[in-house]
Amino acid sequence: MSVPLAERLRPQTLDEVVGQRHLLDSEKALRRIIDSGEIPNMIFYGPSGVGKTTVASIIARKTQRKLVKMNGTTASTADIRAVVESLGTLETLNGVLLYLDEIQYFNKKQQQTLLEFIENGQITLIASTTENPYFYVYNAILSRCTVFEFKAVDTAEILSAVERAFSLLEQERGETITRADGVDLHIAQSCGGDVRKAMNAVELCTLSARREEQGLFIERDSALELTQKSAVRYDKDSDEHYDLLSAYQKSMRGSDPNAAVHYLARLLEAGDLPSVCRRLLVCANEDVGLAWPQIIPIVKAAVDTALQVGLPEARIPLANAVILVCMAPKSNSAYLAVDAALADIRAGKAGPIPRNLQNKHFDGEDQERKGQFYLYPHNYPSHWVQQQYLPDALSSTEYYKAGLNKNEQAFLQYWRKIMEEN
Repeated sequence: MSVPLAERLRPQTLDEVVGQRHLLDSEKALRRIIDSGEIPNMIFYGPSGVGKTTVASIIARKTQRKLVKMNGTTASTADIRAVVESLGTLETLNGVLLYLDEIQYFNKKQQQTLLEFIENGQITLIASTTENPYFYVYNAILSRCTVFEFKAVDTAEILSAVERAFSLLEQERGETITRADGVDLHIAQSCGGDVRKAMNAVELCTLSARREEQGLFIERDSALELTQKSAVRYDKDSDEHYDLLSAYQKSMRGSDPNAAVHYLARLLEAGDLPSVCRRLLVCANEDVGLAWPQIIPIVKAAVDTALQVGLPEARIPLANAVILVCMAPKSNSAYLAVDAALADIRAGKAGPIPRNLQNKHFDGEDQERKGQFYLYPHNYPSHWVQQQYLPDALSSTEYYKAGLNKNEQAFLQYWRKIMEEN
């Protein structure tokens, strides 16, 4: 079986690694640590295909340690003990570097077993994870490891790797591989910052290339077909899911229609219609709110239409609604008011409901002042009358503060005038 192109092109030195300059440039902390030869226990955190395994392999070679690779989805405590038992043999004279991929899948007992051996220095651990380690790795392991974040590789660096990959394939095959204009760039852009995915795309495009007299020719349509949706890095249980939803909602709140539509498109391309609709409804209520309350039924209608017609047509009413939310005036006054009220309730600030608001039809013998004394507002001029509504302990509390927008200021002036007149 042939070795995948990504493996054949795997960098052999730190300077050959694509991306991660924030970690691997000569003056960066991780690079200095590796060059020192004294390797601490580390956790590499970041998306797939950005060099975590490659860097661990280079560290093992550079420090002449035996590299043992395990995956958290399949490894067991017995596997860890087997590694420890191999210590002291000729091949482990300089120690063992255990590379544990997807450490978040190790349960507490497995991580405790691992802890026993990394604590006494018998093995050096480099664990990797695509999830935030501060949420998914136990504190005992975290406290003994240094976390380094690997990032998605930018298009320019991946483009360079794509060009090198085609050059290698030309050498291996002994023939020219010609590409239509824009093929290399499309592959680099469509891989979502994943170098491995880009290498796989290069290999697939080459295998499907049209043979001509001069060699192989890769058509743009072929590249588009083989890389479709590959830029979508998305898992509903991952940090990326929540980061994308957060960016989508914050762009609407920040009144940036270009960014909001961009994140809408990414979510729709991933097929996450329910999350798109839910966040849109929340944003219309939380961030536009009383500045333009008419937007709420409009957005609800757009969401209902989207859910009824489904994708791909759902993108149209949703784009209308998202842009409308972006361009609408903003007010979070109602959001702040209800949260302030909830904070008081949770702090125990409540008290009995005022007598005039209670739903009582008779008074017991224990009631000194009999009668409800409720004043029906519609019996008074302007349909308003002064009376107490909040409990005694909160009688002077103000939860709602009108936003500085046309609607709320108009309502505020209206009621101030009525109260002054009465």
